[in-house]
Amino acid sequence: MSILITTVGIMVLIYSDNYMSHNQGYLRFFAYMSVFNASMLGLVTSSNLIQIYIFWELVGMCSYLLKGFWFTRPIAANACQKAFVTNRVGDFGLLLGILGLYWITGSFEFQDLFEIFNNLIYNNNNGTNFLFVSLCVLFLFVGAVAKSAQFPLHVWLPDAMEGPTPISALLHAVTMVAAGIFLVARLFPLFIIIPYIMNLISLIGIITILLGATLALAQKDIKRSLAYSTMSQLGYTMLALGMGSYRAALFHLITHAYSKALLFLGSGSIIHSMEAIVGYSPDKSQNMVLMGGLTKHVPITKNTFLLGTFSLCGIPPLACFWSKDEILNDSWLYSPIFAIIACLMSGLTAFYMFRIYLLTFEGYLNVHCKNYSGKKVACSIQYLYGVKKVQKQKKKIMTRPLITINQFDNKNTFLYPQESNNTMLFPLFVLALFTLFVGAIGIPFNQERMDFDILSKWLNPATNLLHKNFNNHGDWYEFFRNAILSVIL
Repeated sequence: MSILITTVGIMVLIYSDNYMSHNQGYLRFFAYMSVFNASMLGLVTSSNLIQIYIFWELVGMCSYLLKGFWFTRPIAANACQKAFVTNRVGDFGLLLGILGLYWITGSFEFQDLFEIFNNLIYNNNNGTNFLFVSLCVLFLFVGAVAKSAQFPLHVWLPDAMEGPTPISALLHAVTMVAAGIFLVARLFPLFIIIPYIMNLISLIGIITILLGATLALAQKDIKRSLAYSTMSQLGYTMLALGMGSYRAALFHLITHAYSKALLFLGSGSIIHSMEAIVGYSPDKSQNMVLMGGLTKHVPITKNTFLLGTFSLCGIPPLACFWSKDEILNDSWLYSPIFAIIACLMSGLTAFYMFRIYLLTFEGYLNVHCKNYSGKKVACSIQYLYGVKKVQKQKKKIMTRPLITINQFDNKNTFLYPQESNNTMLFPLFVLALFTLFVGAIGIPFNQERMDFDILSKWLNPATNLLHKNFNNHGDWYEFFRNAILSVIL
């Protein structure tokens, strides 16, 4: 996790140098970003529940500041407040769970906590104590549900897209939404010995998969579509944790993080290019209906975005194929009903991701197809810090499908989008390499020992806690069969 946070964080910082160069809050932005990364690194290296809670709150505070970065825009201010209030519910549950576990065990240290908790469960048959213990663990899970935007505390996620795009990439890849998944994985020995909690985790995961995939189909905003995609993909990770597939869950968290960071930074490059035409207007620059035909204008962005799309759809041999295939394989052994829903939503993932790609890059540039009339219309002059004033402007009737934006303060107006500069393209290239090759860390290279891979060696201390399906990986024949089914879906 430390490697993941560091690599993605550095790429986002490099990308942001150019993306935010025009903004008056440039220094404030990088200060928030640095604390955000440091807080997440502190969270994943914590050795006790007190440190976990301190860094958990720091991650929430930084996400609040970054989502409301353009705080003078009312919609951005409301979005960060909505996310903050929703996460208060989960954080309060997490605090109750921590205090309850300390009251039972008398320790905050993970090692002592796990040993005492196991002895309490297996040696004490008092039903009241078991009920209280289950309630404490449930409170811990409530904190993870809110932070990772799982059902039913997912309502803050789409509004969080009001912040700058680099924040969306960091938040959806390795920081805030990943923090909830990491918490469940870090406290996995507590969850796995209570079957009712494990069943609840898998149920929440499958509902989130279904909800996120269907909501992504109805979005016109490119960032909101990717946000609901994150919600759905993290549902797969939560489902894997509920099934006991600890390794597959963390594997998918890693592969999804690189793929989703690539997609969000690619969408930022698209938005940055569209702003050269429509000015700063999120309703227009992020609207996929007004895009189209960008392949010839932003070819490098198009190729990297397509690679991320292929990976998220589960096309072999890209990163997400290996992890998602393990989750789907284990889901058949856990519950056929859950497996059918997960496989159908995997096909739906390919549908909404290629919907995003086709609306954005194929066809014709639809922003030039707007009808003009000689009527007076009210136009608001929009800036990065809100609406400045409202004035009446009269547009001329144009006979050719060209556009001149005069209602935005945009001195350099272009007729067509321009490719981003090298400072923004370099992180896309690096993340594309990770998307190509990071799946290799989970591929078994020895058919006699199926746990002989890099990821299993990193997770070796926790292998005795895994679900019995951990070693049920197929041979190469099964790999090719599943690869063909993945492509068909």
